Amino acid sequence: MKIVRIDEESAGSVAPLVADFRVTLLSLKGIRSEPDREAAKEELRDFLSAGYPVFAAEEDGIPVGYIVCRIDGSCLWVEHLFVKSEYRRKGAASLLFGRAEELAHAMGEETVFNFVHPTNEAMIAFLRSKGYTVLNMIEIRKPYKDEVLRTTVDVNGIEFDY
Repeated sequence: MKIVRIDEESAGSVAPLVADFRVTLLSLKGIRSEPDREAAKEELRDFLSAGYPVFAAEEDGIPVGYIVCRIDGSCLWVEHLFVKSEYRRKGAASLLFGRAEELAHAMGEETVFNFVHPTNEAMIAFLRSKGYTVLNMIEIRKPYKDEVLRTTVDVNGIEFDY
């Protein structure tokens, strides 16, 4: 498996993965959807035009996973990390996340910051396996008009809608 940097020219090959990532995120909230490859291409173009480092894991020249990093001051944030289901637990995510950690270290930083859905148990377990154990912040907002919240998450004995 090889890690490659994605640019405008190679972005189209990663767009299907971005579309699948969006479907997966919605499924964490119990929402069924179909991949929107055109929206994924646009999202990827936006990341690249904003200067976000984007990398793909390739197997025999075919993208099987990707990571999007955002540099905000001295912090490196992982915006997306996704691997196709048939390639999970084969090292792709570790290679991609390792690239993000390398970037952070090159910036003189010790850690990478991660946004994670609280019900994304697989990602939480992955981050814990990499030594990420500090809960840094919680984002709280009012429900949107007509939003259907399907589950709750307990934080220190306080239940929040999710």
